[in-house]
Amino acid sequence: MRSPSLIVLILALYSIASAHKAHKTHAERHSSSKPLPIVIWHGMGDSCCNPLSMGAIQKHLEEKIPGVHVHSLRLGDSFVSDTKKSFFANMNQLVALACNHINADPELSNGYNAIGFSQGGLFLRALAQRCAKPQMNNLISIGGPQMGIFGLPYCIGDNFICNSVRWLLEQGAYESPVQKRVVQAQYWHDSNAEEEYRKKSIFLADINSENSINEKYKENFTRLKNLVLVKFESDHMVVPKESEWFGYYAPNDVSTIFSFNETRLYKEDRIGLKTLHDSDRLHFISWPGEHLRINLDEFDEDLMQFFA
Repeated sequence: MRSPSLIVLILALYSIASAHKAHKTHAERHSSSKPLPIVIWHGMGDSCCNPLSMGAIQKHLEEKIPGVHVHSLRLGDSFVSDTKKSFFANMNQLVALACNHINADPELSNGYNAIGFSQGGLFLRALAQRCAKPQMNNLISIGGPQMGIFGLPYCIGDNFICNSVRWLLEQGAYESPVQKRVVQAQYWHDSNAEEEYRKKSIFLADINSENSINEKYKENFTRLKNLVLVKFESDHMVVPKESEWFGYYAPNDVSTIFSFNETRLYKEDRIGLKTLHDSDRLHFISWPGEHLRINLDEFDEDLMQFFA
């Protein structure tokens, strides 16, 4: 027979354990009630915190989703440097740096949603494929050139920089010095030179598994809960605009544009796009107007559901 003192001790320990469990359950409920953080990546010629662009988007998200933590990626030492890196940088290095920034933010440790604007949508997709932890849940690409570009008729930002980039692309987008330094060259996709593109593209050809299927990329990508692709119907910056929906020119035929499900990338499920589509996790949204002409009412109506 147990002594009274032993029984009292057991009951006391049980009471303490129950109280700890109740406290833990309350803490978990509190944690789960907090909205999932959001990571945003700006486009060409922009910076993380421009009050007229990314700053305004961040403010809007914080107003619409009380308590949300928004991490706007800044990959330069200053806002000016951050803008310059949207033109001149090695994208493989920038995606790795973005992964480091995300891992260093304790607010993102339990996962996050992501919104990429223009080329930022493409870069976040690369991040989803290459940076598996913490988990990216929903990825929204707004005007992102997912299959690349074949032309740069318009360019946001400093005219000298824009003209310099355009000249470099025209002179030789696949020349090694240009590939390693000019951001837009790294997702330049010359459909009239598919073999050269697959051989010399150091970024887009890799994340699109053009030469061989990277199973780790595919595994990471298909862990997304949703992939949301927004296309601008009158877009003249992303050429062709169908790239924003994973469509692109037919090989050696710029008069024909394949839809997303006609491409080799989809049919062979080289990165997992077909897997996402077959499981109803791929969403297409069309907005009128030019590139990144965002109407906040449309933004809220079409996209807020993915932050719930």
